[in-house]
Amino acid sequence: MAKREYKYSDFTFIILKEYLEKVTGKPLDQLSHENFFAPLGMNSTLFNPLRKFDMSRIPPSEIDTYFRHETIQGYVHDMEAAMEGGVGGHAGLFSNAIDLAKMMQMYLQKGEYGGKRYFTHDTFDEFNTCYFCKTGNRRGIGFDKPQLPGKAGPTCNCVSAQSFGHTGFTGTMAWADPESGIVYVFLSNRTYPDATTNKLSQENIREDIQQVIQDAIID
Repeated sequence: MAKREYKYSDFTFIILKEYLEKVTGKPLDQLSHENFFAPLGMNSTLFNPLRKFDMSRIPPSEIDTYFRHETIQGYVHDMEAAMEGGVGGHAGLFSNAIDLAKMMQMYLQKGEYGGKRYFTHDTFDEFNTCYFCKTGNRRGIGFDKPQLPGKAGPTCNCVSAQSFGHTGFTGTMAWADPESGIVYVFLSNRTYPDATTNKLSQENIREDIQQVIQDAIID
């Protein structure tokens, strides 16, 4: 019998985009803007940002010497999403800290923000459940979750089991904790000048900053 184990993959989100576009007849970037970003007031969140913003506002992602052979700036770093025109179900979204804080606050409030409901409490709870913690898989549905006891993970190990978020390859992190009400957003371009730079993870920079925030707010 083949060994059953968890594998991180973007594939389900790639095909989810195809499903949504087929069912609605609208592209994912339009769906996202109309149903979430515009009503949430996330005015700096979009795919293909060079259509709206000057490149000077967007930090470069990488000096690409292996695929596109140019400096990647203002266009998605992920290669699969790049081949989809910059709009992927798993990658391609550009934003800033204040916009991401709005999104994470909406999640903290289980789908409600500014008097508008985006999805039900039950939907949020379904996605924020760690279904396989007992078998060593900390992940929720879409959301990442804190590390399990004795294992490495994405947080400072100082947040509650109900907390949730995501870390990104290019050096991002957004995390929220319903127990404390704290929203933590960290954005960097750690892949610049090249993606082999990994001090962000090796030196636990995101986690240490999260710890400082926790210590400053919570006794």
